[in-house]
Amino acid sequence: MAKDNNGRRSVMADAKRIVIKVGTSTITFENGRMNLRNIDRLARAVSNLMNSGKQVILVTSGAIGVGVGCLDMDRKPTLMRDKQAIAAVGQCELMNVYSRCFAEYSHVVGQILLTKDDLDETHTRTNISNTMEALLEKGILPVVNENDTVSTNEILYNGTFGDNDTLSAHVACLMKSDLLIILSDIDGLYDCDPKGSIEARRIPVVCHIDRYLLDHAGGIGSKLATGGMHTKIKAMSLAVSCGIAGVIAEGSQTQILEDILEGRDIGTFFDPQCTVDIE
Repeated sequence: MAKDNNGRRSVMADAKRIVIKVGTSTITFENGRMNLRNIDRLARAVSNLMNSGKQVILVTSGAIGVGVGCLDMDRKPTLMRDKQAIAAVGQCELMNVYSRCFAEYSHVVGQILLTKDDLDETHTRTNISNTMEALLEKGILPVVNENDTVSTNEILYNGTFGDNDTLSAHVACLMKSDLLIILSDIDGLYDCDPKGSIEARRIPVVCHIDRYLLDHAGGIGSKLATGGMHTKIKAMSLAVSCGIAGVIAEGSQTQILEDILEGRDIGTFFDPQCTVDIE
């Protein structure tokens, strides 16, 4: 059964550990240059959540996109070796900006770069969990990204998640989080692509994820990003399977995190008791 606004507010108020995934389109402009206003808003809002006693894990995209901007490139490269080289440059700049922005609000960040194999292998999975638990205990914000410099589809080991929506859901499940928030360039899930149809309607609450929802959900990724709405629904299906509530919302909106945590009717809310049938 769909939760009413009071139920949604209760879920948000009770969330103690929150994973927030921020997409490339939220933290960069189309040319790959960093959107410092949005990053500062994010740092301020996350810092405030931490000050209130909540534990936050930030999953960030943007290494390749930021690298493109840093090197004044016209577009994202196509060769894998070039993408990985650009990611190495962009990741340094990304963490530099995060570190400076969060320091303005008296918080320290710690970088964690992951591959799919890291979470698939029991020993390293345990090490990752222990490291993040230690960071959270010390009041340090874990900033997680896929290790784009070594993750590829072409090799047996160090395989890729494909997108950071999926990564954020895996992290949320691993860390037994209460809430997964995916911030994107679209203000929630729609019944068709809102960029292509004025008839599109936002879906405020999802209580059942099935193949129809996957096939008809509107929204695609930006030119510097890898994920679209399809990957976000798949990520939410994984999260709710672990009993984790979820929200998909537009990351560039002012006070978006504050509005979500207050239980306002914003974005698309995925009920933690949501049923999943996408086989």
